[in-house]
Amino acid sequence: MRFTGRVFASTDGWTSCALGHQHWGRAGAAGLFLHRDGVDGPEVLLQHRALWSHHGGTWGTPGGALHAGEDPHVGALRECREELGLTPADVVLGARSVDDHGGWAYTTVLARPARPIDPAELRLDGESDGVAWWPLGGLDAVALHPGLAASLDRLVPLVVGAPDTRG
Repeated sequence: MRFTGRVFASTDGWTSCALGHQHWGRAGAAGLFLHRDGVDGPEVLLQHRALWSHHGGTWGTPGGALHAGEDPHVGALRECREELGLTPADVVLGARSVDDHGGWAYTTVLARPARPIDPAELRLDGESDGVAWWPLGGLDAVALHPGLAASLDRLVPLVVGAPDTRG
């Protein structure tokens, strides 16, 4: 009999950091913070995390555990493809921000769309219940993933300082 179930990478699993927090991804984790220039200012593409997931019901970046030896930008792109169906050709990578907890880190990779991205056309994989563009200045109106909420002080200046790519 052949095994037909999902094979998890050796880095899938919970780990503790020096701050005493529990994190998913024994080699760290990464996510993509996709932003665009909206009519009323910057907007970010966030996914609404499925209720069964860690911090379910919150809005956050597509992302997850890194594989052993995987560069954070590669992992962020892989996770974005798995969770939303976006490919590396759909985005242009930008700055990175690292939330280092001592022995574990989450890398947020900023990116801009390389083409118009309509949330209704994205393929969700079950880890999220929805996806939407949110005004950067209006994120206080939604329940954010705690890690994203804690990182906004570092991320907002990177988005606001990014060059305008509207033609």
